Amino acid sequence: MPIGDPYIDLPEFKSYLVGQANANLTGQDDSLEDALLTASREIESYCARQFNKATAATAREFAPNNRCWSYVDDFHTTTGLVVKLDTGGDGTFATTLTSSQYELSPANGVVDGMAGWPFFKIRLLDGLYFPCHYGGRSRTLQVTAQWGWAEVPNPIRAACKIMAAETWKLKDAPFGVLGLDEFGVVRVRQNKLAVSKLAPYSKTRLLIG
Repeated sequence: MPIGDPYIDLPEFKSYLVGQANANLTGQDDSLEDALLTASREIESYCARQFNKATAATAREFAPNNRCWSYVDDFHTTTGLVVKLDTGGDGTFATTLTSSQYELSPANGVVDGMAGWPFFKIRLLDGLYFPCHYGGRSRTLQVTAQWGWAEVPNPIRAACKIMAAETWKLKDAPFGVLGLDEFGVVRVRQNKLAVSKLAPYSKTRLLIG
């Protein structure tokens, strides 16, 4: 799916809802699509990344984390990959690196035993360093890539269904309240099942943990 699309299409979401009690879907396409979009954006906000993919390479600028390596946005292939440095501090990114001058991570597309991950870290080799212009431009790294994930992970798709279903039910719940549990009011954004599926993909967890 292209970047910006929901992680579940409408027919699949309808099929998911059919198995739920009192799910009358007649004439509900607009509200169902809104729920899917809302859930997808909430997933991206929680994880600090998006999981669809671009099929054309575009350029983005980054401020390196230190002199040796930098986190970048997720990209799913090395096809069309170009890595450039702004060595002069003038925003021209005149220095183009060869593939032998940097290393991409994660290795083999595996994180915590889970395969299918995109690249999101670049480390320089051969004694190269990212430029640092004190008092000048901080974004000295430019990466041209096909951004996003090759495939939306199944846990992300499952979380999208769960959160979209809860969001759609809000139309029948006053003030967004779905019910009560032993801790009090249960709201859509506090869905523990969805959060358990999203947590391994949170960029904050990866950067801190």
